[in-house]
Amino acid sequence: MSAVEKKLEGMGIALPTPAAPVANYVPFVRTGNLVVISGQLCLGLDGKLADAHKGKLGAEVSPEVGKEAARLCAINLLAQLKAAVGDLDRVVRCVRLGGFINAVPTFAGLAPVMNGASDLMVEALGDKGRHARSTVGVAELPLDACVEVEGMFEVQ
Repeated sequence: MSAVEKKLEGMGIALPTPAAPVANYVPFVRTGNLVVISGQLCLGLDGKLADAHKGKLGAEVSPEVGKEAARLCAINLLAQLKAAVGDLDRVVRCVRLGGFINAVPTFAGLAPVMNGASDLMVEALGDKGRHARSTVGVAELPLDACVEVEGMFEVQ
């Protein structure tokens, strides 16, 4: 078990089985020392989307639940990253996260919701988890998920 996984375990986090693609794409692409991971939804350990994580921020989903959902997305990113490189200790840094928040047009709290994913990366990877980021509000996400997060990582 990698040091990163031990740290996650100490945080009470188990990495799920990486989600399989549901359309014509691959879960990650490795090119040179970069791994680009396709958007991950806020699926739980059981691979399912909880009812609480369905819907729009600013309507049926609270900012606190949205932040929790973003954290789940980040956990799923790490599960895909482990599948891509085998050992999370090979991570040099999280280069970028892109967050998509299913929100009503007037919802202005996108950044704090996305902090759920950003905070998890820093907690899990330390300074290697500090990253560039984009966060956008969107009209809809697959399965009516409230959050989706994609990532790019530099690896050894």
